[in-house]
Amino acid sequence: MKDFIKSRLHSFGHAFNGWSYVLRTQPNTWIHATITALVLILAFWLQLSLQDWAVLLLTIMVVWAAEFFNTAIESMVDLASPGEHPLAKVSKDAGAAAVLITALISILIGLLILGPPLLGKINSF
Repeated sequence: MKDFIKSRLHSFGHAFNGWSYVLRTQPNTWIHATITALVLILAFWLQLSLQDWAVLLLTIMVVWAAEFFNTAIESMVDLASPGEHPLAKVSKDAGAAAVLITALISILIGLLILGPPLLGKINSF
């Protein structure tokens, strides 16, 4: 059991190293972080329902996961193909497109969930 716990802690260390790498090296993650913080503050202020919180958190997680997967893809492509290659470009472009799609859909979800209660608060002032 002690070895199991030790190996799990070691695995968490690898995960936090990856998280740190993405935050240090990918400029778009700071955009994601800023928007994440603003959305969470706004959701708290609007006192959203648990269901709305669940959808928002799931949406945030999907965008972050896409960014992390995209970074992993880019790193693997750079390792496998240090020079320019058309297929390397396809891999990187497809990964970037996945992040873009999740980010755009997350904006729509955010507007659907945050929009009505925000308009209600604004109208009450």
